[in-house]
Amino acid sequence: MRRSGGQNPQTGDRLRPIDLARGHGLSTQAVRNYEDAGILPAADRTAHGYRTYTPLHARALGAFLALVPGHGHRTASAIMRAVNEGAVDEALRLVDESHARLLEDRQTLQAVRGALRDLAPAPASAPDAAVSGGRAGTFIGPLAGKLGVRAATLRKWERAGLVRPRRDPLTGYRVYDEADVRDARLAHQLRRGGYLLEQIAPLIARVRAAGGPEPLDAALCDWRDRLSARGRALLAGAAELEAYLRARG
Repeated sequence: MRRSGGQNPQTGDRLRPIDLARGHGLSTQAVRNYEDAGILPAADRTAHGYRTYTPLHARALGAFLALVPGHGHRTASAIMRAVNEGAVDEALRLVDESHARLLEDRQTLQAVRGALRDLAPAPASAPDAAVSGGRAGTFIGPLAGKLGVRAATLRKWERAGLVRPRRDPLTGYRVYDEADVRDARLAHQLRRGGYLLEQIAPLIARVRAAGGPEPLDAALCDWRDRLSARGRALLAGAAELEAYLRARG
């Protein structure tokens, strides 16, 4: 850390830790922790060893707090450390990654809506595997391959009630009929959207009971709203980060 007589990135009015903390609704310990973590530039010290901050530190703290809602604490911390270390390109790369994840989540939401459209009965097609008893269906391996998941994942979903395959009477293997495949596809898309298994199970149960996708409308609208809120948070964080970059010169 810089000692008394060192040069901060910006000189001017001196602020005590309590001044910085009160201005952002934090504790003085939180401010010190942020400095120690590299989120804030290193502070000067008085002759008695007390930290002194400047308006630039306040700007840095404001930028960090604005970045957290959109990027999360870990990424926001990494962005600020990169800026304070002079690695602006690395900071911007991290910002770009968060925007890319948001775009991917939006695409996932669109895919879920597409999956729901597919819940309507489809024309009968050839089964993926021959199953005894004259009932068409597919086994766990081919279904896992289609979804791009492991067979163990499908077994976990079964324990959570997301899929309900029957057992082939001759082989004892799990057999997934058309409804099971639909539920597995829907569960896969919702997991990609960030939903937990315990959140997905009642949604799929409601789809089964209602015979259609309408029960998921509210969940999808909530998902869309959360993505929109995250997008606006990213914009707000970018504005504060740009202001901080300008203040650093």
